[in-house]
Amino acid sequence: MAPPQPAADPGGAHRQPLAEAVVALVEHPEGAGDRLTRIAQLAVERVAAADYASITTLHGDAYTTVTASDDIVRAVDEAQIADRSGPCLQALRTGEPVTVPDTGATMQWPGFHRIAPALGLVASVSVPLHTGCGPPEAVLNLYGRDSTAMTPLILGLDGAHGTQRDPDPALERLLQRDPGAAELLTGYAEALAARATIRLAVRVLARDTNSTDDDAYRVLRACAADEHTPLSAAAAAVLTGQR
Repeated sequence: MAPPQPAADPGGAHRQPLAEAVVALVEHPEGAGDRLTRIAQLAVERVAAADYASITTLHGDAYTTVTASDDIVRAVDEAQIADRSGPCLQALRTGEPVTVPDTGATMQWPGFHRIAPALGLVASVSVPLHTGCGPPEAVLNLYGRDSTAMTPLILGLDGAHGTQRDPDPALERLLQRDPGAAELLTGYAEALAARATIRLAVRVLARDTNSTDDDAYRVLRACAADEHTPLSAAAAAVLTGQR
């Protein structure tokens, strides 16, 4: 008999594929490499404004492009890596999205400023991707040739870490033009919420067991694996005293 597989996130049945892939990276950190490739593929397929996609990550001290939908964006990523400066690296370092409405007007990253406009890429977003808790695992970079088309995604990401969570009717109307952008924003918001629950549970476990956060995170992952549940479900059990 085959071993039981990890249970799907209950909310996953109601999510669109891109949103589900972004959330699954947080909920089931194992196999992150394949998940990252899948996210890039889905993003360029489903986000209408995104002409190209890539994934940037950090291995040791070396930044690298995990996957790219075209050599054009690989060249843009490599220019940033050579400079050790650019929107994708900033998003990886800070853990917050970086949006570039006009690549031609962006002077703080010389390599990016030189290469992106020359290749016809007028706008970009770099979205941190997390696995469980801790720093970002990678960054999803989306590049567009139409700044107007990229505007809804840029506006949505600009407000992703703000305290104001009320619906923005104007933004919602803009996102109706690009359901894939709305899907990415939904997945990112849900991933942040799951990660917040996991991080809080890790702190509670560390306090209650007089251990480090790293040890507590390993315990939480083991519990989720043993019970075949998403990490946030195991975390919720800790926070409600069920574990």
